[in-house]
Amino acid sequence: MTTETLTIGDPFFAVRILTDENRHAITGKTIVLNLAEMPLQVREQSLGALQSVILKDTEIRGVRHAVLIEGFADHADEAVLLAQIRDTWPSAFEVRGEERLRGVEHYMSPKVWVGQFGFTLYHSASVPLNVGLHRDHAFCPVPGFREVHTQIVGFGKMQQCRERNVDTLYLEEPMAPGTTHRPMYDAEGNFPWHQFETITPSVFMAVEMLPEGATPPEV
Repeated sequence: MTTETLTIGDPFFAVRILTDENRHAITGKTIVLNLAEMPLQVREQSLGALQSVILKDTEIRGVRHAVLIEGFADHADEAVLLAQIRDTWPSAFEVRGEERLRGVEHYMSPKVWVGQFGFTLYHSASVPLNVGLHRDHAFCPVPGFREVHTQIVGFGKMQQCRERNVDTLYLEEPMAPGTTHRPMYDAEGNFPWHQFETITPSVFMAVEMLPEGATPPEV
């Protein structure tokens, strides 16, 4: 039974990883994302694999592996919060150097790996964001890479396209605080062309999941 605190959200959000906890008390509004194959329990309900909800002043049970985001609802002025984040986190282009991110108002926290799971927070500042469609994750050469995104602040949409052109959009999922989109990868870890797009300035968490045999990249 372990609780590990990640510093990637400091000082804006508290991010914690729970492993093999029979019971855990939730205090205040908290986003809970279940990372295990086995459902966890919330009163008379269950939360399945890679599903998330906002919980408040309750208890979760049978937690095999989950991530909690606390403090996201404690900021009185969202605009002030997002301005402070922009002053703290570098742009995603500075960190990742991807051409599709050049000039885009997209910022990122440090990334941390816990076992085969990578966690990063992103702030998307402009509307629209125009972050660019992508489908490859070159740092993971082993088939079976998985990734999902969980909304923390603001509203957005996860878009999937047939080709590298937003006019070929075929699926769009709205993202509100506490929402994790449905997995979009197949059994081999192949992704469609996809992107996150803002409805309002946003913060979301990316969770990257490496298959067996893959080594977390240096970050």
